[in-house]
Amino acid sequence: MKDMKKQVLKEINNSLKNELNEAYVTQSKKYEISTELLSEKTKKSHQQILEDHVKKLNEVSAFLDTAERELADINNSKLRSLKEDEVYNLNASFLHAYYFENIGDQNSVINMDSIAFMRLERDFGSFDAWQKDFIACALSSRNGWAVTVYNFFLNRYMNVIIDLNSKHVPFASYPVVVLDCWEHAYYRDYLGDKRSYTFAMMKELRWSRIEERIAKVEAMSKAKQGK
Repeated sequence: MKDMKKQVLKEINNSLKNELNEAYVTQSKKYEISTELLSEKTKKSHQQILEDHVKKLNEVSAFLDTAERELADINNSKLRSLKEDEVYNLNASFLHAYYFENIGDQNSVINMDSIAFMRLERDFGSFDAWQKDFIACALSSRNGWAVTVYNFFLNRYMNVIIDLNSKHVPFASYPVVVLDCWEHAYYRDYLGDKRSYTFAMMKELRWSRIEERIAKVEAMSKAKQGK
């Protein structure tokens, strides 16, 4: 009986190893940020940070593919550590990409009849209220992000504070406005003046890109509701 049990467990483990091929490969895009509110050195170093996170994400993905699931444990587990690293680098990679895409518009303007304006005004009471809340989140972030997300549980937009790429990320949320609040994003150009950096970036938000994200959210929300 014991030998049979061992054989069954062995077959299950072999099956898992064959089926759980999780490895994937992502690539970092080169971003041209036209803003003059950030120095070229900051832009260059920030691009390198993105590329480093993407590289680490790919490495973690490869390691996960060969991690021994049968040794998973809450106290000392290679799999657990890799899963934590995966989320950390995954969030860092995509949040950086979203941030680069939605800043640097020197002709930034939002129209009152735009979807972005109407949705933010609807869920925050006014556009000014959204701005004040978003700025408060940015100033409260401890080396992390201020993000406006659409939450599919609440069916509304909300501002969230994300610390260290992976803390306080709400489930079922899609980012539409992303601001990097890590010190590396502003310290070279603004020293400790995080408020001035936040105001500067918000002056040049790329609303056309944000509109595209909100349009995608609208489509996903309707699909969720079966419309």
